[in-house]
Amino acid sequence: MPESHYRICPLCEACCGLEVKTEGAKVISIRGADNDVFSHGYLCPKGVSLKDLHEDPDRLRTPLIKRDGKFVPASWDEAFAEIEKRLLPIWREHGPDSVALTIGNPAAHKVSLLAYTPRLVRALGTRNAFSASTLDQMPKQLSAGLMFGHWLSIPLPDIERCDYLLILGGNPMISNGSLWTVPDYRGKAKAMRARGGRIVVVDPRRSETAAAADEHLAIRPGGDALLLAGIAHTLFDEGLLKLGRLADHINGLDEARAAVQPFAPEMTAAGCGIPAEVQRRIAREIASAPRAAVYGRIGTCTTRFGTVNSWLVDLINALTGNLDREGGAMFAKAAAFASNTQGKPGSGKGITTGRRKSRVSGAPEVFGELPITVMAEEMETAGEGQIKALISIASNPVLSAPGGPRIAKALEKLDFMLSLDIYVNETSRHADVILPGLSPLEDLHFDVAFPQLSHRNHARFSGPVFDAPAGTPQEWQTILRLCALLEGRGLDVDVAQLDDDAIESDVKRFAGDQTPAVLAALQPWRGPERLIDLQLRVGPYGDQFGRKPDGINLAKVKAASTVERGGIDLGALTARIPEILRTPSGRIELAPPSVLADLTSVRTEPAPEFSLIGRRDTRSGNSWMHNLPVLAKGPDRCTLLVNPGDADRLGLAEFARIKSAVGELIARVERSADMSPGVVSLPHGWGHDLDGVQLGVARERPGVNMNELLDDAARDPLSGNAVLSGIAVEIAPA
Repeated sequence: MPESHYRICPLCEACCGLEVKTEGAKVISIRGADNDVFSHGYLCPKGVSLKDLHEDPDRLRTPLIKRDGKFVPASWDEAFAEIEKRLLPIWREHGPDSVALTIGNPAAHKVSLLAYTPRLVRALGTRNAFSASTLDQMPKQLSAGLMFGHWLSIPLPDIERCDYLLILGGNPMISNGSLWTVPDYRGKAKAMRARGGRIVVVDPRRSETAAAADEHLAIRPGGDALLLAGIAHTLFDEGLLKLGRLADHINGLDEARAAVQPFAPEMTAAGCGIPAEVQRRIAREIASAPRAAVYGRIGTCTTRFGTVNSWLVDLINALTGNLDREGGAMFAKAAAFASNTQGKPGSGKGITTGRRKSRVSGAPEVFGELPITVMAEEMETAGEGQIKALISIASNPVLSAPGGPRIAKALEKLDFMLSLDIYVNETSRHADVILPGLSPLEDLHFDVAFPQLSHRNHARFSGPVFDAPAGTPQEWQTILRLCALLEGRGLDVDVAQLDDDAIESDVKRFAGDQTPAVLAALQPWRGPERLIDLQLRVGPYGDQFGRKPDGINLAKVKAASTVERGGIDLGALTARIPEILRTPSGRIELAPPSVLADLTSVRTEPAPEFSLIGRRDTRSGNSWMHNLPVLAKGPDRCTLLVNPGDADRLGLAEFARIKSAVGELIARVERSADMSPGVVSLPHGWGHDLDGVQLGVARERPGVNMNELLDDAARDPLSGNAVLSGIAVEIAPA
């Protein structure tokens, strides 16, 4: 008899609610959950692919240990014994920094990894922590931290009430938001335009989002700072400021005015490719619209001036009175795990960066981590603090980071590598031990990060669809066992006791002498569920352990998270300034000194003959999705998009040679009138033809690794984010 299960999709930021139908141990169908309070039945192909992921024969189901250069299956006890034997001596002899940790994007969708990995970092004591954040989003997080006092206080377009939306370097038609969780962007954009709203997209390519917009502006790659500064200049120059109620909550208006004064549109037009009159018109349209928002995403973050771009976006939102305003750029209020809803509202410690620097390049620490592009040099360079071992958690930097071949060589020379991964991929093939996680359908799900970035507030939970295989631990249990090893507790540990110790430590930090009572109230739960219940109860909608009987807790969220009810709707975004601010001044810092200093470096540079940009596809969110048949079918997606006029001029046929300052590739050519002349595009996450990779479907059409063309020394100096876009390349027939 078929059964229906409510499930939250863990494969992209949209976080759609699903209805999964099963019969016995088989998935019969997956469709959008019509009653989901957040996604309302929307579904993209990634949701359907959960069946393929669960059934994938290449997905690891048992630990692997490398013996004589080959992986062999092992028991969990054997795997941990190998870790104790190989990892601990390195850590003890060479110090905490000799063991690095890197964490990839899939971890953001797993509460077991996102909530427990910080414990592992503390147990290691290493300063060599890396993540995918410095490949795509750290500029936005840094800008938000400097302006508003917290890394995840990121303003989001209130699209359902917006009248004018300017999108730069983002493609939400494909991503359904990025640092903006907005399932079914297509439907919301269509509804916005139907009510008279206007959408303008700035992108070197006429992307899917641009094609469905009212206007597409083809910017020169890397010109975002010049365009945004030109718009900000115009707002000051033409007296278009409308600060409204924000006037009482702003520091640095005069400094911001002076900073953008040199960037008149007439001076920036050549560098960004957008005529001065168009820049001024856009500024007037934003200022005069009843409700407007500016949204800049990955294309604005992955440039030399990623943090400057991110700051300018919210400077414009603030100057036009659209920041923290209905229909403008607003802040979510997450039900749990959001530091900007906790503590004293309206002021705080703000953020601190550069508490340490990388050993070789001197790159600054940001948000507790170093740029992932310094990882290889920290492994290669001898001396105190050299990385000799690595713990990789759902991370594939060989395909996702610049200098992939260099990273692969550095990994091969490590004394020890441990991967927590579900595949033998381009990175984990170098590991000495691989510890697999569960299938998403065997694990519970609660989003930690994405409700802090959602276009509407909500609380949802989904439990496992299937029981985990006997004897297979959940990932949080694996991490606690690793922590116990580092703490000297050995192999024979009681994981339940480790869990009790961990939650007691968390509760003590805020409950003090009330800790026993709070722990007693949390008793029905274990592991992540206990953390979730704690965070929900002390959150802005929580029951405060009985003090607010109408508030929520995990039991209430679970009861509402069914196919029939689809979670708890917590309402549209509401104004949060000054409550959300965690800056020491208690005000919006409109002119962060470090950003203003970097702005002075923005200038018009000579245009290369060709610039390379990336792109994404709905069926290709991460490299491991390329092994799922339902997503892999259809046309070849790893192609070089080239403007037809450029292709004719160069005599390009089926293949082209792409050469940068650091590498070269041969890729299949796809002519596309959507590309601006002088701009070519490759997607990221491909290159599955390396030795030792065990991804059968992906290897059939491996594609090429764009990151071989990228310089791992090119970074936004403020955030450390890699420069992935606007790369000068030469194109020739192959």
